[in-house]
Amino acid sequence: MSQPASHTGPHRITFANEKGGTGKSTTAVHVAVALAYRGAKVAAIDLDPRQRTMHRYFENRAETQERRGIDLPTARCDVFRGDSVAELDAMAAELGEGMDFLIFDTPGRDDDFARHVATESDTLVTPMNDSFVDFDLIGQVDAETFKVRRLSFYAELIWETRKTRAIQRRKEIDWVVVRNRGGHTEARNMQRIEKALNELSKRAGFRVAKGLSERVIYRELFPSGFTLLDKGHLGELGTSHLVARQEMRTLLANLHLPQVDAPEPQLELS
Repeated sequence: MSQPASHTGPHRITFANEKGGTGKSTTAVHVAVALAYRGAKVAAIDLDPRQRTMHRYFENRAETQERRGIDLPTARCDVFRGDSVAELDAMAAELGEGMDFLIFDTPGRDDDFARHVATESDTLVTPMNDSFVDFDLIGQVDAETFKVRRLSFYAELIWETRKTRAIQRRKEIDWVVVRNRGGHTEARNMQRIEKALNELSKRAGFRVAKGLSERVIYRELFPSGFTLLDKGHLGELGTSHLVARQEMRTLLANLHLPQVDAPEPQLELS
């Protein structure tokens, strides 16, 4: 069950995966917009100044609003171009002032700043393609028994951070691994992946949530900055769009993000 948001600062959500092409930025944007639709004040920091996919998405959204003369729930988004963790913390403090949520979108590579925001997050979201290729980020399992051989450096980092927070009596990181399907995965392989993930989750301390199955739809929305939640502006939706929107709603519910005191939510996500 969702808990009330903390009054000591915005709830920090980090989207992180050292591999690219996992739907990380797309998911981050949709979560940000969904929270804004619920009346939350949302800020976002794009930690990839080269790609800046999330920032470009929100730029496209702003341009569409101006061109069409419409008002869309959105997030205040900026790109981090600094050289130190201190600069990043300063930017986060400034951008997060008065906000309910602060979202970080990290690059698809090993990065000191991405590690920092991951260890400082309240909710850590790791999208991964539903494939054993992506397992290296979290750990290795035996091909026959699916028993955990070893955790990855990244998983060890989060595990140690969780232990340190427990000692300090700080809020625990809620780590959610989101299974996205990059294509049609045959049933037997999906079962093997699920079994292996369950083994890893016990060792690494993450939850598993179902993610997105069809990402072509999201790529089509990028130039306009629209999301699947902007149903009043998308025209007539096909079956695939409706299925994708339901998947996104399910994912949002499974993230167990805190509720905020928002007297006038802009729209329900129905």
